Order: sequence, then C-alpha cells, then structure tokens
Amino acid sequence: MQISYIETIFNLKIMRRTTVKTGLDRLPGYISELPLGKTPGVLCHQASVTGELTFIIDFLMEMNIEPRAIFGPQHGLFGIDQANMVEWEGDFYSRVGIPVYSLYGKNREPTIETLSGLSSLLVDLQDAGARYYTYIWTALLTLRACYKAGIPVIILDRPNPIGGKIIEGPGIETGYESFVGLSSIPIRHGCSICELLSLLAGREGLESALYTVPMDGWNRDMLWTDTGLQWVNPSPNMPSPTAAFVYPGGCLVEGTNLSEGRGTTRPFELVGAPWVDAQDFAEELSRENLNGVAFRPCSFKPTFDKYAGETCNGVQVHITEKTEFKPVITYYTIIKTARALYPTNFRWAEPPYEYEFEKLPIDILAGGSAFREALESNTPASELEKSWHNNESRFRAEREPYLIYGYGRYHSVCG
Repeated sequence: MQISYIETIFNLKIMRRTTVKTGLDRLPGYISELPLGKTPGVLCHQASVTGELTFIIDFLMEMNIEPRAIFGPQHGLFGIDQANMVEWEGDFYSRVGIPVYSLYGKNREPTIETLSGLSSLLVDLQDAGARYYTYIWTALLTLRACYKAGIPVIILDRPNPIGGKIIEGPGIETGYESFVGLSSIPIRHGCSICELLSLLAGREGLESALYTVPMDGWNRDMLWTDTGLQWVNPSPNMPSPTAAFVYPGGCLVEGTNLSEGRGTTRPFELVGAPWVDAQDFAEELSRENLNGVAFRPCSFKPTFDKYAGETCNGVQVHITEKTEFKPVITYYTIIKTARALYPTNFRWAEPPYEYEFEKLPIDILAGGSAFREALESNTPASELEKSWHNNESRFRAEREPYLIYGYGRYHSVCG
C-alpha cells in the first residue's frame, strides 16, 4: 500500500512531538530562573550535546555564555581514554582556549583553585543507568566540593537509556564504598541523573546547592530508542543503547577472568575466554530459561584488554524482550555457569580496581561479598534475587519524592 504525502507529513509531526528535549535543549528557557552568573564552569563530556548534536560549549557560546572552566570525567572530555585507572590530565579546549580540568587524574573532584572565580557549575553528563558508571559519582563529588565553596550546581537532565521503571540488584554493604559506588543504591537504579543526584543530595544535606533543568517529553516507560535522540558514545565501551542495556550485568564480568568483550565492537554483549567451549556454554545457559534473553555461541578476538589478540569462545547476549530482561541476574547466571563448566580455568580478577587495592573487584562491583559468596556456594539465581527485594523496595520508596517524571506522561520541576 502506497503512503500518501499527507500521511508522511503526519508521521513526521508525530516523530517530532515524541522527541525528548534534554535539560541542555531547555536551558535557554530557564536562564532567568537559575543562578548561572557571568562566569560558569561546565562538567561535561562528548555526549553533552543538544538534540541537534551541538556540543554544550558551542551551544553556550551561541547564547553568549562563555564558560570560565571545563571539567571532564573518566575517559576524558571526548571519551578517548580506556577504563579502570587510565588517568588523563587537563589542557585547553582549543576552539576557544578555555582551561579543561581532569576529574579522573590526580584529582577526582574540583579543587578550590579550579573552582575559584566560578559563579556556578553546569553539569551535563549522559549516565548509563547503572551504579558502577562513574559519572554519577563524579557529579556527586563535584556537588560536595561546590557546596563547600558556596557555588551553585545546575544539573541538566538526560534520559536514563535503559528506562526509569525497573530497579534491580543489591545495595552496598558498609565498607565496600568505592569510586564505582560511593553511596548505597541498587545496581540498576531507574533514575535520571537529576533524580539520582537530588536523592543523593538529600541524603547528605546538599540540596541548597542543587538546581535542576528537567527534560521535556520523557517518561519512565521510555527506553533510549523511544526518545528520538541520537546516541553519542558517553564512554569508549558504550557504543550503543544495547550495550547500555546489558551493562548493569555485563560490567560484573570485569570481576572475573572472562572477557566482557572489551576490545571488540560488542563490549558487554560478548562473554567468553580461550578455554570456553562456545556451544556447550550457550546450550547450558539456554537451559536456564531466563526471560527476555537468548544466547548465541560465538568466537571473538579482543584487540586490547583481556586476551588481546587471542581467540575467545563464548556467547553473545541477545535481548529478545527488553521489558522482561534482567541484566544483573542474567550475568549472575553467566558467571555461575562458567564457574560450573570450567572450575579449573575460572578465576576472580585480582585488585587493584578503580582505586581499591585490597578488596576483590567482584566485591567492589557487587557492593559486598554476598554476590561472590552466592556464586561460590552455587546459590540458585531465584534465591539470590529474592535476597535483593528488601533493598530494592527501600530504594523505591526513598526515590519516590525525588522523581520528576511519571509513567507514560511527564511533568517538570525546576530548582
């Protein structure tokens, strides 16, 4: 059936109506309500773009707002550097000569010197929806530093790429706080960055320093593909919304000697090692009958990181139904199966990991030893999942007052 010109125009209008406007896109309409001042700083990265893909610094300059300083998180301002203690140091943003300060080098929060003279600090970071994605903790450290310095922080909101509905996973046991989890939240938190930073500010009494510019058109049922926004890699190994969707589980593989697919075009979707039999691994995982996921046997050769230059055999994780897929319990099952099939080959990765030099990386990622101990005792996935319910319920209740967006609709709050 041929589609008419009128139908085409109608469909285009619908598409435009459903495109989410980020906090950055909406900033011009909020300027008069915000304590921006004449010398703001900016914490951002390469995914800090408008819906038209204009970089935040250029967008501000078009508005006749010239930032005094730029701060960048892990991976660098333009996502060049790899993960886990691969540090970078600042320079200048060459287009306009603004100094750039690293928050993933000798300092992981702004210093008094780098904050000097700033009237405010804009934060525009694309989160991935998982506790160990370090940008939320860089934002929290920045908020703490600005609160002490009497500098207002303005968070420009962005979509949670894996939705705002589902919460999954354990919190953090006391003593296991780290740069991949400075405060106890579930692994999959289901918040936008504004909502999460507001909650964390509430815990620490930092609310007076925090201002927010919400999105328009986003609701909790939306996944990234529903937003109408282009995907810009927020970090080197987050090349797609699919990578973000598996990441709350896939990152746990970093705590083992299995490859999580770093050094390939499918990081976190691929899991394997030279000593794995791909067919056996896939068949055993398929017998688990996990919801929303299928496992395809495959081989891959990482160009860097674990097993660089070696052929790894394993599986590709294919999401078949995103509303049913549970990444944390899925990758628990992947690790559990690998341990059972290859007990003489499987090992826990050794520290250091993200500036923790004593505790095992798997414990730092999972927020305590319980996850690893469940694997070592062959605890059924369903039993482990039940042990998370109280933590998930507490967090769901705690986050409720900080939620800006509803389900299948939205509302906006600023300040």
